[in-house]
Amino acid sequence: MKRSPTAAPTRRRFLAVAGGVALAPLFVRSARATPATMAAAIREVVGEAPVREGKVTLELPPLVENGNAVPMTVTVESPMTAAEHVKRIHVFNEKNPQPYIATFHLGPRAGKAKISTRVRLADSQKVVAIAELSDGSFWSASADMIVTLAACVEETP
Repeated sequence: MKRSPTAAPTRRRFLAVAGGVALAPLFVRSARATPATMAAAIREVVGEAPVREGKVTLELPPLVENGNAVPMTVTVESPMTAAEHVKRIHVFNEKNPQPYIATFHLGPRAGKAKISTRVRLADSQKVVAIAELSDGSFWSASADMIVTLAACVEETP
C-alpha cells in the first residue's frame, strides 16, 4: 500500500519546514514605521516644498504611562482670514505601524487654527505636526515622547 505524502512526517519534510521557519524573519516586513518611512510620508504630502519650523505648536505630554490614548493639541499662528488661513494640519510619527496619523482640514471659517484629539503611540518616538497654509507654505513642530506601556503592539506581516 502506498503512503500519502502528508500521512507521516519525514526527515525531508521536517527540514523543509524548519528551514522555512528559520528564514521567515528575513522576508517579513517590519510592522513599524521608521524615521525613513516617516520622512517619505512627509515628502508625499509636501512634495519638494521646504518645511520650516515655527508657527506651529505641538502639545503632547513628554511622558505617558499608556500609549493607547495620548492627548495631543496642535495650534497654528494664523489670522484665519479668507486671504491667509490654515488649509490642513498633518500629523506623522516614526514608530507606529503607519507613519501618517491624520490630516485635519480647516478653512477661514474655522476661526481658530487649533485641533485637539487623542492618538495611539506604539512606543517612545517623535511626533511631527505640519501645517499647510493657504499661500502654499509648510510649517512644522515636533515633540519627542516617552511611552512606558506601548499601544499598537499587534505584529502584522
